[in-house]
Amino acid sequence: MSRLSGKVALITGTGGGQGRVAALRFAREGALVVGCDTDAAAHEETRRLMNAEGFELHGAAPVDLGDHAQAQAWVQSAADQFGRIDILYNNASAARFAPVADMSIEDWHYTIRNEIDLIFFTTKYAWNHLAVRGGVILNIASTAAWAGSRVAGISAHCAAKGAVVSFTRQLAVEGAPVGIRAISISPGFVRTPGTAAFVDNPVMRKALLDGVLQDRPGEPDEVVSLALYVASDEAGFMTGSDLVIDGGLLAV
Repeated sequence: MSRLSGKVALITGTGGGQGRVAALRFAREGALVVGCDTDAAAHEETRRLMNAEGFELHGAAPVDLGDHAQAQAWVQSAADQFGRIDILYNNASAARFAPVADMSIEDWHYTIRNEIDLIFFTTKYAWNHLAVRGGVILNIASTAAWAGSRVAGISAHCAAKGAVVSFTRQLAVEGAPVGIRAISISPGFVRTPGTAAFVDNPVMRKALLDGVLQDRPGEPDEVVSLALYVASDEAGFMTGSDLVIDGGLLAV
């Protein structure tokens, strides 16, 4: 039997690199996938790829999850359609970068809005549905929650992703009595369409991989493989943890 057979999985950012891989992998494992993205064209491309394999991508785009009303409508639409929510996979995020002294107030608030506020909104509105049968909340954090970087001004990103890790721990505490598990995953530098320009630039690639023991970027499928395990019943005794997948970056 497939690991997620019959489960309803809400995945955010299904138009992007990791979100697209997650939608495909979760569907192959039997999940009914409800996605969303701010990029309607990218979301539709994921739908096309899933259709080619005989799967359906439910949900809509564009959806701005940083707007609590849109987040609520997206979650409620899934609950109305399927009558249940089993997995909430908070993958989507967006950040802006600059040294602290140069970062605008607008860019700070943009990053907080699009890396932590949207996770609160989707979690808030999905909570009672997840509690019916005992569900899983999976939040994508980052190694930026645990270490800074000389490469770019990531202060807002560090603050937001650190909040994701802490928020997840509290979700585990509040979720345990109602059977909700909550886990965060902190990837290091991962090759996606959005990071391709950095991977292909030898100077930037060298800087970004400084300290990565495996001397390569991660692949979306590697992160999603971990997420798939966490979302499955195989990880039933796991909650409140942050799982680092970074090629050894934080080991030294």
